[in-house]
Amino acid sequence: MPNSLSFARVRIWDLPTRLFHALLVVSVIGLVVTGEVGGDAMKIHFWLGYTVLTLVFFRVVWGWVGGHWSRFSHFVPTPAKLRAYLQALRAQQTTSPIGHNPLGALSVLAMLSLLMLQVFSGFMSDDEISNAGPWTSLIPNNWVEWATTYHSDIGKAALLVLIGLHVSTVLYYKHVKKEDLITPMLQGDKNVPEGTPASRDSFTSRLFAAAVLLGCAYGVYRLVQLG
Repeated sequence: MPNSLSFARVRIWDLPTRLFHALLVVSVIGLVVTGEVGGDAMKIHFWLGYTVLTLVFFRVVWGWVGGHWSRFSHFVPTPAKLRAYLQALRAQQTTSPIGHNPLGALSVLAMLSLLMLQVFSGFMSDDEISNAGPWTSLIPNNWVEWATTYHSDIGKAALLVLIGLHVSTVLYYKHVKKEDLITPMLQGDKNVPEGTPASRDSFTSRLFAAAVLLGCAYGVYRLVQLG
């Protein structure tokens, strides 16, 4: 009789990664709301933009030095792995991934890229009323016009579509495939086959993450001060 596979609760998402997700969600919601309200709320909009850029920089760095399953090397697929996953998906033979599946990994990269573009385009935007990004005095007027159009229309729409797809996918997995992706991201642990490597999530690694975050915040501060 074949041996049954044993499972154990393993730390998959370290605390810095989980806090990154939570803070990013709150910040993006705040950006959408303050952008729609306008007026005095734009002061908050700018600070939320700086916060989002800090978080994106942090996630990029943490993708190289963070916990095992937060590292790009452990979830960003090669072309061969992506092709194999798509073939298995068509054949309905996919298995539950430990961290992000290949399509989810590409979604993460797309989200980080779009968020970075959105913030940098905001740096160069000018509504010609009372709000101008910190870099508008550094670049030609035609760049300012293009950045403003991208920030207020193209980039915003692209982000909202991607966020909608992300939320829809999470709900699909929860209600159709009966796989909860939300709880592990909130709690950090997941029932996985025994022997699965755990993400480092010690007090020391959390202090290191705080130092990385402060470094990223300082980097954003210096970028803002260029203008």
